[in-house]
Amino acid sequence: MTTLLTEAETAALVDDDLALGAAREAFLAAAGGFTFPVVIGRSSTPDTRFTLKSGSAGELVGVKIGSFWPGNVELPRHSSTIVLLDPATGRLSAVVEAAAANAYRTAAANALAVQALARKDSRTLTVIGTGHQALHEVRAVSRVRPIERVLVVGRRADAATAFAARVTDVTGLPAETVDVRTGVAEADVLVTATTAREPLFDAAWVAPGTHISAMGADGPGKQELPVEIYASALLFCDLPDQSTAIGEFQHARGVTPIALGAVLAGEAGRTSPGDVTVFDSSGFALQDLTLAAALLRRAASAGDSE
Repeated sequence: MTTLLTEAETAALVDDDLALGAAREAFLAAAGGFTFPVVIGRSSTPDTRFTLKSGSAGELVGVKIGSFWPGNVELPRHSSTIVLLDPATGRLSAVVEAAAANAYRTAAANALAVQALARKDSRTLTVIGTGHQALHEVRAVSRVRPIERVLVVGRRADAATAFAARVTDVTGLPAETVDVRTGVAEADVLVTATTAREPLFDAAWVAPGTHISAMGADGPGKQELPVEIYASALLFCDLPDQSTAIGEFQHARGVTPIALGAVLAGEAGRTSPGDVTVFDSSGFALQDLTLAAALLRRAASAGDSE
């Protein structure tokens, strides 16, 4: 029997702890699991886009379909659907709608990276980007480091001001808008959450000891970071092959980033307080499969308790 979890159900079930636990499971499973090249498609409607990310690890086998329909008015523009297969038969096992949960999943990967790589005394968080995902990133990072203030950099002054106010409302942290140079230079943790296709800042502005999480590049041509930073920073990512194909490191030549799973396993990481560390998140299927499994477990547990 196939299980269906609707968007409304998963939005009510997900929280930061569930997402962080599922993300940790995914990054550790990546070393022994399988992931396959991302497929990017479009419909006949202009500017639409969907991606298929598939993989398997142990009892988890399936695919995540993420779509972007910019013309949606009544419905969200982004959606996320995870399809799980029975590993023994290949038949359909579960369908999990998870657009809201996907934002938690993405931010959880960042939280894991910050927890593993950023200095433990990191207190200033700078976020470049003022969209929906950026707020999730701020909330997730502030849960794993003693953040005392948030600096906001945005292309539009009104959007940045509104976002800073929203950050304070949601997290209770003081937040202010700054120019990009100030934001980069004063950051202990720098998060980029944009759809940029060219560098957002100058590498020379980055202070020693900064951790950078680049969350936006997940397709050909996308770029948030200056390539000059690669020569002096320690480079990490979710999946090396994918990161160098469609992630931030597609713009790096001769660079081999280290998988975050190796850091979580104690095999790599920051070597000194002065290191600049970079984490590139392009998102991979095992994150979605472990998230779907965690949501299904929570739904079953909630059903048993009724």
